[in-house]
Amino acid sequence: MADGMAGTVQMRPYFEDVQAHYDLSDDFFGLFQDPSRTYSCAYYTHTDMTLEEAQMAKIDLALDKLGLQPGMTLLDVGCGWGALMKRALERYDVNVIGLTLSRNQHAYCQSLLDQVDTDRSHQVCLQGWEQFDQPVDRIVSIEAFEAFGKSRYGAFFDTTHRVLPDDGRMVIETIFTHPINYWREHGIPITLSDMKFTRFIYKEIFPGGQLPSDEDMHDFSTAAGFSDEDPQLMNEHYVRTLDTWAANLIAHRAEAIATTSEQVYDRYLRYITGCADFFRRGLSEVGQFSFTKPPQ
Repeated sequence: MADGMAGTVQMRPYFEDVQAHYDLSDDFFGLFQDPSRTYSCAYYTHTDMTLEEAQMAKIDLALDKLGLQPGMTLLDVGCGWGALMKRALERYDVNVIGLTLSRNQHAYCQSLLDQVDTDRSHQVCLQGWEQFDQPVDRIVSIEAFEAFGKSRYGAFFDTTHRVLPDDGRMVIETIFTHPINYWREHGIPITLSDMKFTRFIYKEIFPGGQLPSDEDMHDFSTAAGFSDEDPQLMNEHYVRTLDTWAANLIAHRAEAIATTSEQVYDRYLRYITGCADFFRRGLSEVGQFSFTKPPQ
């Protein structure tokens, strides 16, 4: 573990890449998100749920897998606008630490959590996991892993393994892909338009982003000492989430353009509708991966 620890100390988080997306405008994102500002796949347990209800169901789905007990400390890596941490404080009576590279999210989260009636500690840090090295009881990360980069997967799992206790648990929700031959073997055609859309995403929406494969999630976690479970797939839930976001954005077109610009509106609508198409066709997948640190 010493080598992994030394490696993380030398790594600088990708502040600029993350801020290029998430610090665009809180008001703009709020036009298509639900009131909790959750920016990830919702979980529709029944057909007549609102987006906000489905987002809370997704948060509960992840938190319920962690075996939280009152007084534990939960680390949220890539904490977004804070809905999961707020839910953990209110429902599970735990201490929370959130990590974000976004200045806007950092300010929003701290204000949000300060309003919660709790005696538990709630800290939001403008830093990456690369800079974190203190013991915690549980770890959760919801669709932040896509920004880490494959060259740092090993260091991430080494770090999280080190800061967790024996029998500690971690849940990572991430969009993921497959080894190159997967789509041909499964009869899923990939077009030139698909490749152009992928380049568009990495150039204009998520600079520096990189999707892991399901094999990456297993191989890097087990190499660090975790035991893992098969992921819980949520593809159809993301299609509905993205369709809802697109409808919300279209309904607020004038406000979106006034808040940012017509170019930004067009770019984000292309991104949201294109991603929905990818999940419909199985070009991208999303799931919650569960990991446990076995007793030494």
